[in-house]
Amino acid sequence: MADNRFSRRELLRAAALAGLLAPAAGALSACASPSGGGPDPSRSPTAGATSAANPLGIAEDQPFEVVIFDGGFGDAYAREVHQPLFAGKHPGVRIKHTATKEIAKTLQPRFAGGDPPEFVNNSGAGAMDFGALAQDGQLQDLGPLLDAPSWDDPAIKVRDTVLPSAIEIGTYDGTFSVLNYANTVWGIWYSKKLFGDNGWEVPETWDQFTALCETVKRSGKAAPFTYAGKHPFYIYETILTLAAKIGGAEVLKNLDNLAEGAWKAEPVATAAGAFADIGARFLMQGTSGLDHIQTQTAHNKYQVAMLPCGSWLENEQKDTTPADFGYAMFPLPSFTSSDALPYGTLHSRPGEEYFVAARSPNPLAGVEYMRAMLSKQGAGRFTELVSTLTVVEGAAEGRTLKPGLTSAAAALAAAGKNVTYFRFRQWYQELHDEVAAATGQLMAGRLKVAEWADRLQRKSDSIREDSSVKKYTRA
Repeated sequence: MADNRFSRRELLRAAALAGLLAPAAGALSACASPSGGGPDPSRSPTAGATSAANPLGIAEDQPFEVVIFDGGFGDAYAREVHQPLFAGKHPGVRIKHTATKEIAKTLQPRFAGGDPPEFVNNSGAGAMDFGALAQDGQLQDLGPLLDAPSWDDPAIKVRDTVLPSAIEIGTYDGTFSVLNYANTVWGIWYSKKLFGDNGWEVPETWDQFTALCETVKRSGKAAPFTYAGKHPFYIYETILTLAAKIGGAEVLKNLDNLAEGAWKAEPVATAAGAFADIGARFLMQGTSGLDHIQTQTAHNKYQVAMLPCGSWLENEQKDTTPADFGYAMFPLPSFTSSDALPYGTLHSRPGEEYFVAARSPNPLAGVEYMRAMLSKQGAGRFTELVSTLTVVEGAAEGRTLKPGLTSAAAALAAAGKNVTYFRFRQWYQELHDEVAAATGQLMAGRLKVAEWADRLQRKSDSIREDSSVKKYTRA
């Protein structure tokens, strides 16, 4: 019998996403209660006979389901690369493939009903809350994956083929349970053709950046700057990266750890003020009402000069990008000469999350599917197909990279150890939602910086003090 235990917090969230509830702001957290959930021993996967070709002992005659987020990467990589690779070793295992743009809306009712698919690409603006999934015992322990022989060389374990940061970021409460597969690089994206035709140069200081914005504005040829107004994560990511540059990596760790006063820290306020000024002076008209595709398409049409995004951008826009556009990116300019981190510092971290549902009928097949993904062939072909690096070390070597990815890879190499990231988006969905909403209002001029910081600090404090919310800590 299916184990249908699911926290009240997640059930309410699922119902809200499915349109069954219309709760007032804060209702989800106010009604939250500890789930007491956890993996059900009776549902733990049992390995069968193992072999060199089947080291996890998956059943060779049982089907499983793969659900892919149909966003910036599409789903062709799963159908054309990973699934054929898996089928080459396990021809008797039928894979049911599903793609959706609405992960939470599509899958949370199934998780609540005890009928989850085995393998999930939990991504996009409508992703499920990883913190809640972990708290409710919905995530399969992927430790056996790390200790399994790699797909390419049985003498090398999987854990020795991936970036250590992928293991760190995919670990919840001491258990590696989420595979962050794409090694995403964030930055400010531009067209080499547009910049070259107009003699515009990539800025390295904030004064140069604002001067460039002014030059673009006066030229009348394009708006200086935009972001996905309907999805303000794109701009709050940029603000927080600048805050880390100004004040150091501890700034983001304090936000992740729900520290008192973290959102009111001077580097955070300074960065928010800097981009609020960009919003007031240089934003493309109508930005707040546009989604990521609309703003990116305006970029492809040379209607706007710069926008912040991750390295999935080039693939997401491949059907509308002019052949000579010349995608490229640059890191955030230095705010002052006193910045804690040098020019070239990037926000980069393993992302694009995948997990195996612990209470699905055939979870070991999902784990084996991940082992195929982490092969050099699986990762290398993924990089070529969707123009994004992966966490598999060396997988991009010898591969043909598109201009934007070449630019991002060069920036990442130049950054070296000067790489920052934050984790509260995956740990505390409600905080992410609040930061996105407040930052959209900040950029539209409807919130002052102090009001923005107060609002976010209140939300952070309320989560810290809510005993029903599982807490996570960054060292």
